[in-house]
This record gives sequence, structure tokens and C-alpha cells, in this order.
Amino acid sequence: MRWNSFIAGFAAAVVLALVIALGVILSGAYNVAATDRHDPIAAWAFETTFENSVSRQASAIAAPELTPAMVQAGAGEYKAMCAQCHGGIGKERAGFAQGMMPRPPALAASAEHLSASEVFWLVKHGVKMSGMPAFGPTHDDEVVWNIAAFVKAMPGMSADRYGAYGAGGEGGHHHAPGEGHSH
Repeated sequence: MRWNSFIAGFAAAVVLALVIALGVILSGAYNVAATDRHDPIAAWAFETTFENSVSRQASAIAAPELTPAMVQAGAGEYKAMCAQCHGGIGKERAGFAQGMMPRPPALAASAEHLSASEVFWLVKHGVKMSGMPAFGPTHDDEVVWNIAAFVKAMPGMSADRYGAYGAGGEGGHHHAPGEGHSH
């Protein structure tokens, strides 16, 4: 009898939680404004889901050796497509990115906590409801790996070195899948 009572109580709690969640969803009670921070439980749920999903999705991707040539080629692409939101070394993100929620991470600091495969996956597939676009549909894997190589090199890079990358017209080219890449 105790087991049946436990199961019934557990089922009732699950149903109650689902009714409350549905009430919040349908009523619009949760403020989705980017100017309002997430409550701690929602922030934890979003962050934990993000980290675990990226880790799982990227786990099957074998990263190539990231070469200095890839870092060089990815510099202009990063500066053209990523730096406005993520900033650079000694370079702030664009003003509009300050109002994004979640705020795009400063990759010069946070990239050391991501594997090359995770960076590749994020650039290729983007992140739902974050403002992070998927570049895979418009850029071939070579370009995406070059960006990943540059991002992975950023944590150990000086501001002077960051500024020198991409100078002279390298990078910054946008290629559709299958197009050539002339770096």
C-alpha cells in the first residue's frame, strides 16, 4: 500500500508541475525581454542544457590539426562575422551586443573551456533563441574550421597579435558551401 501511495503522490506532483509550467507558458508570465535577467533556476536550466547539448552534439566530430595557416585564414572571418557580438582581444563587442540576452561570451576568455569540435559545432549550427546564427548553411566546413582554429588560438593571443591578424585583406570572405576559398 505504501508503494501505491508513493506512486500516486509522485504522479500528482508531476501533473501539478506540468500544469504550473503550462500556466506560465500560456499566460506569458515569464518575461522574455532581453533587458530582464533570467531568474536563477531558468538561468541554470538554460546554461546546463546549452553546455550538455553542445558537448554531446560535438562529441562525434573529429577535429583536424589546427594549423597556423588555419588560424590566419580564420582571423578575417572571425573579425567580419563574430567580433561584433563576441568582441576581440582589446576590442569591445558592438554596442547592440550589450543588450543581447544571453550575452554572447567573450571568446578570448571562454574559448579555452571549449574543445575545437565544440567551437566548430557552435559556429556551424548556431544556438536557438540566443542570436547566434548557424553559419553552416552559408559557409563550407573549411571556413568553419578556420574560424574554430582562430577562436581556439585567441586565449593565448596578445592584443597586438590579434590586431595584426587579418590585416592586408586576408579573411573576411563569405563562401557558400562548395565555393573555393582563396586565402
